[in-house]
Amino acid sequence: MAISELEHVHSVWNRMKPNSTIYRLLLNDIEFVSATKGTIIARLQIQPIHLNSKGTLHGTVSTCLTDWAGGLAIASTGLDHTGLSTDIHTTFISTAKQGDWLEVEGRAIKVGGTLAFTTVEIRKVVDGASGPVVSTGTHTKYVRQ
Repeated sequence: MAISELEHVHSVWNRMKPNSTIYRLLLNDIEFVSATKGTIIARLQIQPIHLNSKGTLHGTVSTCLTDWAGGLAIASTGLDHTGLSTDIHTTFISTAKQGDWLEVEGRAIKVGGTLAFTTVEIRKVVDGASGPVVSTGTHTKYVRQ
């Protein structure tokens, strides 16, 4: 019996997590909301470890989420590996504070034989729904195996 995209993404994440100190540190409590072919959605509550010196979401966390969500969006297409980063960009639009929830949506725009191109949007969750954009990102990965 075939497994769902969400089950596959969970499997890839469970293999990646023990091998990545930064993912374990920053994304240990991330929760998957859904996964379909080419798209993943997850939520993360902002903790003190995610904050910069001003008490708001650190840009490193947004970029880490762009890396993570882009890779797992690629995995949602059925690949067992998320590739190697070749290019990553994050645009910071607003911010979040401790206790806020973020919703992270990663989309695999194109997964070719050599490169994969992804976009990521990070939004604050307001009243249980996706709210204002915190950051957007693009991520290109080398996926040839």
